[in-house]
Amino acid sequence: MTHSESRLPGRPDERASAARSSSAPGGCADPLVAVVLVVAEAATGALLLLVIASRTLAPPHGPSESFADVWGPTIALAALAVVPAGLAVTLLRNRWHWAGGMQVFVAAALCAAALASAAQQRPDPWADRGPAPTITPSPAPTWNSPPCRSGGDSDECARSGR
Repeated sequence: MTHSESRLPGRPDERASAARSSSAPGGCADPLVAVVLVVAEAATGALLLLVIASRTLAPPHGPSESFADVWGPTIALAALAVVPAGLAVTLLRNRWHWAGGMQVFVAAALCAAALASAAQQRPDPWADRGPAPTITPSPAPTWNSPPCRSGGDSDECARSGR
C-alpha cells in the first residue's frame, strides 16, 4: 500500500506552497499597506480637524451653543474611529498583521480622542448657580430710646422703663 502523500503531484515544497492561502500578503506588501492606510487616515483626520475648527472656533453668526457645535467634534471623531476599526477586523482576519495592527492603534487613538472631547464638553455643574453668595454680618441693632424726661442720664432712663 502506498502512502497518501505520495499520490499528490509535485514535490513536497510545492504542495506546501499550494496549501497556503493566497490571501496572505507576500514580501513587504503588508507593511506598505499599513503605511499607506495610516497616511490616508491622517490626511482625512487633518481635513476633518480643519472643518471642525473652522466651524466651532468662528461660527458665522456669533458664538452658539447648539448640539452640533458642542458635540460635533466628539461625534465626528467617534464616527471616524469606526472606519479603521472595521478595516482592522477585515485585515486581521485575512492575515494582514502589520496593516491590521496599525489600524487597531489608529482606531484606539481616535476613540481616546473622542472620549477626551466628550469629557471636555461635560457641563460644569456649578456654572448655572452664579456667583457664591456673600454673607454680610447684620448690623448691630440700634435701639433709639426716647429722651429721658427726668433730666437724668441714659442709664437712669433705661432702668425706669421710660
